[in-house]
Amino acid sequence: MKREVWLDFLRVTACFMVMVIHSTEPFYLGGDGALILTPADAFWVAIFEGICRCCVPIFLLASAYLQFPIRYSTGEFFRRRAVRILIPLLLWTVVYALVWGSPIDNFKGLLLNFNYAAGHLWFVYMLVGVYLIMPLLSPWAEKVSVKELEVYLGIWLFTTLFPFIREAAGGEAPLIQAADGLPAPALFPLWGEASWNAYGLFYYVSGFFGYLLLGLYLRRFVEDRRWLKLLGCSLFLLGFAAIVWGLVLRFSATSDVFPLTGSLATAVAWETPINFCGLPVVMTSVGLILLFRSWFSRHSEDAPIYRHITLPLSKAGYGMYLMHMLVLATVSAKLRELWGLGSDGALGAWTTPAQILLTALITFVVVGIIAVLLQRIPKVGKYIIG
Repeated sequence: MKREVWLDFLRVTACFMVMVIHSTEPFYLGGDGALILTPADAFWVAIFEGICRCCVPIFLLASAYLQFPIRYSTGEFFRRRAVRILIPLLLWTVVYALVWGSPIDNFKGLLLNFNYAAGHLWFVYMLVGVYLIMPLLSPWAEKVSVKELEVYLGIWLFTTLFPFIREAAGGEAPLIQAADGLPAPALFPLWGEASWNAYGLFYYVSGFFGYLLLGLYLRRFVEDRRWLKLLGCSLFLLGFAAIVWGLVLRFSATSDVFPLTGSLATAVAWETPINFCGLPVVMTSVGLILLFRSWFSRHSEDAPIYRHITLPLSKAGYGMYLMHMLVLATVSAKLRELWGLGSDGALGAWTTPAQILLTALITFVVVGIIAVLLQRIPKVGKYIIG
């Protein structure tokens, strides 16, 4: 099958954006859970989150765009996914369990969930869950009409408002502190949900399920048009503005005195505008995928930058995602030590954005080189990197 060159550029960009997001987290997570040292830090957190939060949906959209509906048997589909996704996940899960925290405690919990020290691995579990329903929905996806698909997309888009509806309806609902110390939000129940039933009216047509349908819709029913570039730019900017405004509003509601501090529940409440399945992030995700399709759809596969840089990094992108926190955490801590923090840092008000971008860039280059080299090891590379 002919490669979608623009998707390779998009995946590489999304991979870098993941690293920007994780480089930003230390500037609003800290102390008892929530900590922003200065107004400048609050501003930069909002800016970088607004630009880069769509990285996770982009990965899922790209996967759905290429693979949904599936083109081979269910058994073959799962065999390929096991080699590509599950074996590298198991390998790097063991690495994180040994490197971070108590190995004994880490291994005890692995049968029930991912290692919380490597929190970014949640994405892989979600992705595997989406893969599980692909064969079930593929016969329907093969023959669905544009109008029928738009109805389901409309229902899903309505559910992307739920984080904000719950927040408005629930007020300052407390967060339940689980045994592992992570907060579980006491969400305001909507349309059939109750303390004895989490599976309400919209449960099965909400969440990341919608990105699966969206990838199908963009590939099958959205043709290249000149105006799509304008639409993509407009959607991205509107989503970006909504994220920035939402974050700044929540930061200012916490206190007007810096540093802003609070529990982990405070940080979770701050993240409402950057919910991966919330409308602002959906808008930036769709906007970016439309822009990249417009910019790179006619890019040559023979171009040197594509053959020697973009394509190898795209193929190794999953491995880069799995391993990057090992490098990023070290680089981030070292830069904070060398440059200081906030406006008192070595670069004044520019200390924070410089640290975020340099942390992400160094991490991206280092893990990119390592992942590409590991993937090229004969016979075993695909089991390490995917």
